[in-house]
Amino acid sequence: MPNIKTRLNLTASAARPNPQGSYHYGLVKTTRTIRLESSAAVINGKQRYAVNGVSFIPADTPLKLADYFKISGVFSLGSIPDAPTGGGAYLKTSVMAADYRGYVEIVFENPEDTVQSWHIDGYSFFVVGMDRGQWTPASRLGYNLRDAIARCTVQVYPKSWSAVYIALDNVGMWNVRSENWVRQYLGQQFYLRIFSTANSWRDEYPIPRNALVCGQALGRRKPNENL
Repeated sequence: MPNIKTRLNLTASAARPNPQGSYHYGLVKTTRTIRLESSAAVINGKQRYAVNGVSFIPADTPLKLADYFKISGVFSLGSIPDAPTGGGAYLKTSVMAADYRGYVEIVFENPEDTVQSWHIDGYSFFVVGMDRGQWTPASRLGYNLRDAIARCTVQVYPKSWSAVYIALDNVGMWNVRSENWVRQYLGQQFYLRIFSTANSWRDEYPIPRNALVCGQALGRRKPNENL
């Protein structure tokens, strides 16, 4: 099961751009490309699943609480690479850092023989392309930037890839995961941390005073807790 599904952010402070029209005419560009490859592996003699070679393991403290209270040692940013490395799989509490209000291209790659289905918490995105074989930058020439479909899940067929555009306008710690429960539970997931330096209610509501805490967050003072 996912470590925590963040629901603290109840607002979206920016309109979500779409690829229709503006992208066709080159008025808006993506700011980053993330390639995510699924894989099956045996780690320490046990069946596991991974994203870019990293098989997720839960921490002793929910990641959003650790991020909110700035608790060190629970996770580290950059603990999952932006693209497949080709190396062996390993266990890690994987968290990827991303810029608030960035507009990102995510390519889901499936070298396996079964259909993959992916979900991103807290977001919808535009599916702009999919094809068989290996994705390359030249694959963008076949993207649909006129009438792309908005989804919150995307499928990737065997030996194929699917590409999406997503506006990162929701501050928080968001789960990116396989929709196959077995693969998700055994590590095919990670967290995307969207951060804003403004620390403003415009971007994200503070943690409620009555929120339950656990792990290393026990005893930490919440805002207005004594009022």
